Amino acid sequence: MLRTRSADEIAHLRLAALSWVGITCFPLYYVIFTWLLPQPYESLPLRMAGMALAVGGLRARRLPPRLRDIYTLLLVTFELPFFCTFMFLMNRANATWSQVMLVMLVALFHFDFRKALRIAGAGIAAGALLAAALGAGDMLLSTAVLQLLPVQLFLVAWMWVFSLGRKALEEEKLEGLGEGLGAVAHEMRTPLASLDANVRGLSRMHQRTGQENPVMRQALARMQYEVRHMNHMIDLFLLSAQAVRQQLDPHETVSMLDTVESALRRYPFTGEAQRQLVALQVRGDFRFGGQSELAIMLLLNLLRNALQAVQRAGKGRVRIVIDGARPQPRVLVIDTGCGIARRHLPLIFQRFFTYPEHNGAGIGLALCRQVMQAWDARLHCVSREQAYAIFVLEFPSHSSR
Repeated sequence: MLRTRSADEIAHLRLAALSWVGITCFPLYYVIFTWLLPQPYESLPLRMAGMALAVGGLRARRLPPRLRDIYTLLLVTFELPFFCTFMFLMNRANATWSQVMLVMLVALFHFDFRKALRIAGAGIAAGALLAAALGAGDMLLSTAVLQLLPVQLFLVAWMWVFSLGRKALEEEKLEGLGEGLGAVAHEMRTPLASLDANVRGLSRMHQRTGQENPVMRQALARMQYEVRHMNHMIDLFLLSAQAVRQQLDPHETVSMLDTVESALRRYPFTGEAQRQLVALQVRGDFRFGGQSELAIMLLLNLLRNALQAVQRAGKGRVRIVIDGARPQPRVLVIDTGCGIARRHLPLIFQRFFTYPEHNGAGIGLALCRQVMQAWDARLHCVSREQAYAIFVLEFPSHSSR
């Protein structure tokens, strides 16, 4: 069965591929352009530097995602626009390196178009400056370079058109997925509402008989819990559909205290004992730009994860702290359950990642982070295995108190 790769896995593979391309091509083309097809200019030190940077890329895959992405940008900039521009100018814009420049642009603009523009600008400028410092400054305005410029601009324009086409196709697919999720979720409401009504009717009949039947009472309570739980999952599917459609803009001003209290009222607790495991501490309410319903669903998902951690550990409690007194207001969802292993912590916000396996759909935390990012806010986790997990929701400092 095919498995969809997460964005983190794709970034990991991209850096690995770029590294191996550098490790292979820098020495290989040195041999080709020195002995087989000699070029006017070669630079063994620059190729060795590029190869060292590529080797470092294999180790950089183990860095935190942000540092790994920075290293990827550095490697792409060196391998493509910087090195190619420098060699193009030092070889007096000959036919071979003119072709290399066109290939470089095609490869570069397979990345995000805006990011590719920034990389191209930085790399070409750095390559031109180094070439000028080594005596090739006269090539910058030479006929050979100026003749190639319109062709390069034409190629970039077409790559932009292609990127727009890919983006439109992706948005169309996402729109269809969002509509499908929404339709399925809404269709499930009707049978669940009917089941809930029947369970409540049976409960009233059981009470009117006056005959206490613990087994029947527990069965009905369990059915009511399952109905509430399924309604919660439907809400999560609707949130997923809304996120897929990118309808996350913060068009409301929301009270965090109201949000947390609504989430606590709507959560499908198994009973009063589970409800008593959750404590709310308010160090100052605050208001933030978002969407009320999305914010409630975000808190419901974090609360569900926390209670599941407590259940798996067989110990612990959950505490929700609203801290609006800070310069940057935040909410903490703290559980003292099973915690999260260090090796899993960087993965928990990846779409479809679940731990333990088959524990949910693996979309909740990814959606929560996506919603927070859309509101210019931040969601991260601090945890210690078998001790605690703290999910921190930090909102912009301009949020009102």
